[in-house]
Amino acid sequence: MTSKEGKYNIKAISTMLGIQAGTLRAWERRYRIVKPIRNAAGHRLYSDEHVAILRWLLDKVNKGFTIGQAVGLLEKDHAVSLNSQQEARYEDYAARLGDDMLTALLAFREREAHDLLNQAFSMFSVDKVTVDILGALLIKVGELRKNEEISLAGEQFVTTFLRTKIGMILHSFPVDGFLPRVVTVCGPDEADEWGLMSYKLFLRQKGFEVICLGKKIPADDVEQVIKEVEARMFFTSCMKDGNLPDVMDLIRRLSEAYPQLIIGAGGKAIELHGPAEKYRVGSTRPEWESWLQKQLRG
Repeated sequence: MTSKEGKYNIKAISTMLGIQAGTLRAWERRYRIVKPIRNAAGHRLYSDEHVAILRWLLDKVNKGFTIGQAVGLLEKDHAVSLNSQQEARYEDYAARLGDDMLTALLAFREREAHDLLNQAFSMFSVDKVTVDILGALLIKVGELRKNEEISLAGEQFVTTFLRTKIGMILHSFPVDGFLPRVVTVCGPDEADEWGLMSYKLFLRQKGFEVICLGKKIPADDVEQVIKEVEARMFFTSCMKDGNLPDVMDLIRRLSEAYPQLIIGAGGKAIELHGPAEKYRVGSTRPEWESWLQKQLRG
């Protein structure tokens, strides 16, 4: 069988790549990115070549490109392997916009920062602007303050601006009241909020109501919030190996207190920890999609 012969139906492709069948059909209609073969019954069949193209496009979407931009790159280069220099320039420009925004904010030039943010939104996806630009700046300004490279006033001005913009973005997505409520919190003693923030953005875009508790929240408080809001899903994260035992203790405590609660976890420490496999959501949007669909079907 050659790489051009159809052998995967749309359900197999959806499972393999972590993309919803409806999304794939919409991409086909709008962008004509692949043309699946039809069998005698009229069902779509995808080839290995189609899989390679779709996998490449999903990789670009996960890196912050919109699907339209990813298709544009594919069409311009006429091959999956020929766009590395263009992508590098694209990433460099995103980093430069972030640096310029930070410079403007540290000089208290808020209007200039607004203009740069609008420019970022005109070029990049909401995911990339929120996580890779605004989120990265929030982490960077914290490090600058820790090293006493900027003033307290500068840090507070910048972080207020960034958190306000991030909050506005997250709350701009409508909530689907039929979807379960979700509670998220950083694992005990974890300081990195941004992996969890990326997942919150993913869920908010899908219409989930997400109650984000942030970091350094006592387990008793987490359990109380889950009870009060009648949450059906809970997500946490762990980046540092040393914090993993406490994170797993929190997961076990919640699973015992709320047997029907769907629990997910992410972060570097979770990825490498065998016993956490049951709760591992993955690190990419296709993995998140696949895990989420599996849990909701179950």
